[in-house]
Amino acid sequence: MGRTRHTAAVVGGGPAGLAAALALGRAGADVVLAAPPHRVGGKAPDTRTAALFAGSIELLKNVGAWDAIAPHSAPIAAIRIIDDTGALLRAPEVVFTASEVGRDAFGWNVPNGALVSGLTAAAAQAESRVRLHETAGISRIDIGRDAATLTSAEGQTFDARLVAGADGRNSICRAAAGIATRTWRYEQAAIVASFRHTRPHRSVSTEFHRPSGPLTTVPLPGLASSIVWVERPDAAQRLAGLDDAAFRAALEERLQGLLGTIEDVGPRAIFPLSGLTAEAFGANRVALVGEAGHVIPPIGAQGLNLGLRDAATLADCVASALAEGGDPGGATTLETYSRRRRGDVTSRIGTVDLLNRSLISGLFPVHLARGLGIVALHALGPLRRFAIREGLQPSGELADLLQPDGAQRMRERMQAGASPPPAAS
Repeated sequence: MGRTRHTAAVVGGGPAGLAAALALGRAGADVVLAAPPHRVGGKAPDTRTAALFAGSIELLKNVGAWDAIAPHSAPIAAIRIIDDTGALLRAPEVVFTASEVGRDAFGWNVPNGALVSGLTAAAAQAESRVRLHETAGISRIDIGRDAATLTSAEGQTFDARLVAGADGRNSICRAAAGIATRTWRYEQAAIVASFRHTRPHRSVSTEFHRPSGPLTTVPLPGLASSIVWVERPDAAQRLAGLDDAAFRAALEERLQGLLGTIEDVGPRAIFPLSGLTAEAFGANRVALVGEAGHVIPPIGAQGLNLGLRDAATLADCVASALAEGGDPGGATTLETYSRRRRGDVTSRIGTVDLLNRSLISGLFPVHLARGLGIVALHALGPLRRFAIREGLQPSGELADLLQPDGAQRMRERMQAGASPPPAAS
């Protein structure tokens, strides 16, 4: 196959990359999605789930993927926080309900396998403007004045005016653009798995705040839930290595009878906790999406929601550039994208890092401050509602595809040649 030319190339076939490809297609770009065959088809086993908030669900609807994903997912109607730190001053239990902010649910818990399969099926539709290119990987990216040239491991080349790097924390796209990063590590690891249980979860996600880190249960359809269980690395390795009966017993003890008897635990996986943030989210014809631009611990369900907001915001910027006859991968477009993502990413990283470090700190004043914060959330309605709204989505500019009827909204804006939407109220 000879060299082909596209408006945009997306590198990476995970959920963030697939969503970026579909969003860019909705923005009027013709897109090539380069990813390994096992990622494009969603065939690799993945034990993780993602708690996706309302804006992320709207994005999935707007790109035509949600109908295939919804049957495998479960709504999250409430979030419960339980202080299990053993601190001298124990904070009260706090329950946030979606009804407090006029919603039926905060979002949905979605298995990663179903998410990738649904997005892939949407990308395969002719109207998506996405061409799936299966490759063992992109081996080289050469940045030119008007386009970038990507070379696959098989020796094929294609040009794109914009490269969306959704290729993870070791991103070749980020390296090609010369974007520096700041990284850090935590002496923690997360065990993830799904399991069945005898008591109903009632669509409530529960976070046990523990000295080693949070243990979070998130609803799945029926009498099933997923967990993200954060421990010190040696303890996580020991727990993950237990036989099924011993692991069920340990989990049941940690959950304090919350979900009754634990049954049928699925495959367990361990992920070391670390952090990463890029100094810019776009430069030199490359826009960073998902973990290529930011990595945070799996606490508070922020990681993939950030990546999907990346995808929707990039589509906004590209739609405006195309409508106005500008360059979708030019400096102006990428500077706008980077500016619009900076506040959201920085605030989420800061909040998650602060919460996590407050749990594992051995300092009494730190525990006291955290406990007082939870007391305030328990007692003060306006503060609770502000925390809920800010947790679901950031204040400020809200991308079209994160809103109901966003695809139509984007089409109208493109036709009118309008600028990105104003700040959300």
